[in-house]
Amino acid sequence: MMTEPTRIPPRDDRGTQPAPWRRPRVVLWTAAGVVTLGFLVALEIVARGYGFSGPITEQSREVIFAPESGPLLYGGLALTMVVLTWRQRLIALGVAAGVDIVFFLVRWALDADMNFGNGALWVVLGVAVLGLTRRTGHERTLLLKGTGLGLLLVAGHKTGDTWLLITSKTRATVLDAYVAAADHALADPSWLVGRFLDATAPVSTGILHVVYGQLPLAAALVGLYQLRRVAVERRFPAHHLVRTFLMIGLLGPAIYMIFPVVGPVFAYGTDGGAWATANLWPDTLPPVTDPRPIPFDGITPRNCMPSLHTAWAVTLFVHSRDGSRAMRWAGTFWLVGTLTATLGFGYHYGADLLAGVVFALTIETAMRCSAHGWDRAGVRLVALGTTVFAALLASYRWLPTEMAARPWLFGPLLLLVTGAVIYAYVRTARAAREREPKPEVPGQRPAPEAEESAEPADPTDAAGAAEAATTGTGTTIGTGTTGESGATDAKPELV
Repeated sequence: MMTEPTRIPPRDDRGTQPAPWRRPRVVLWTAAGVVTLGFLVALEIVARGYGFSGPITEQSREVIFAPESGPLLYGGLALTMVVLTWRQRLIALGVAAGVDIVFFLVRWALDADMNFGNGALWVVLGVAVLGLTRRTGHERTLLLKGTGLGLLLVAGHKTGDTWLLITSKTRATVLDAYVAAADHALADPSWLVGRFLDATAPVSTGILHVVYGQLPLAAALVGLYQLRRVAVERRFPAHHLVRTFLMIGLLGPAIYMIFPVVGPVFAYGTDGGAWATANLWPDTLPPVTDPRPIPFDGITPRNCMPSLHTAWAVTLFVHSRDGSRAMRWAGTFWLVGTLTATLGFGYHYGADLLAGVVFALTIETAMRCSAHGWDRAGVRLVALGTTVFAALLASYRWLPTEMAARPWLFGPLLLLVTGAVIYAYVRTARAAREREPKPEVPGQRPAPEAEESAEPADPTDAAGAAEAATTGTGTTIGTGTTGESGATDAKPELV
């Protein structure tokens, strides 16, 4: 005798009940996309006004013309492929390599500029087309998120380049004299480390050039490690390294417009050419005089305050803490190496690094809170970091002479306020980690209380639970007297 079919409520693409909180998330993602697009369009318009192309044009031309950075495009493809299965990843890499080979042969025949990366961009765009035309619901959203992540990596780099050009065109004078005077309170670390690298070259400089230049590669590896289970779980983690990296790159150049600085190797070294005040770095300390803005060329970016390399290295260090021991050691090595390189190569002052640390931890806290929810500790830390960062910039601009005259007071004070932000971040992050639910260990039996509470109250409930578990596809089935059920739930395969 056949029983009456049991009706199962409609389910979404992942076999779960529709969640009422998804609509606000969709609205939030849509609003974020619109704001990002508007920002890129505005930046494109400003760049055109100064006679050069913006990030949209630069990224669009790489669909056909030789890209500026092939590894960056393949890095974007790697981020996009986190939403794909292994079979699809092999297909995507094969298609990207095939397209690049075709472009290589055509450029070789036409004697054009040779580079690679077009194939990677084509595949990233192809994933977006696939998501829009062949997928629906959650799977479409997942593919579009993967595409957006890959494109944002490239767009972030293009946006940073455009920002730097704008700073060089719009800021005719730089404030290096102010930061150099304030740096006396920290014992002029750029001059000290610069002399150390000169004494240990070429071994030290060779290693540090690799560390400094390959920071994006190290960040990509940590980001891919954090996103390694996206293809299996069919969802992105609430927070990961790439989110903070992109936000730092977006907000940092705006501070360059407020506080333009070129760095000691340009303002006080040979790289500044005729625009340098004197050839002092790193052998002779700059004199402590009444600082004034320094006129500078229209080419060198004003990209020192804050040090974004320091901010990115701090973020990489923070996110590597959740990885393996080798990853934690690598994160520490990259942080120390990046700080040494930024000072020893004359790209930054010590004051820039302190501002970069505070900037990074403030942005990281805000991004974590936006993903996991704002609490009182997170709000306090963001407020503290913002206040300290503003105070650092104000003191560098308005109190540099006093700071240089009283290094015994202002040096420890600068380190103390930076250390306070670090300490507050460690406490807040540790407390947030303790509140997070612990992941289940595969194969571990639940506690006896959990087993008792999981038992159904009567056989009817047990039958209903078993029947519901066998209807993950959302179809209506019947159950015979033998107890056989229909097909089991299966995850969708993106083919």
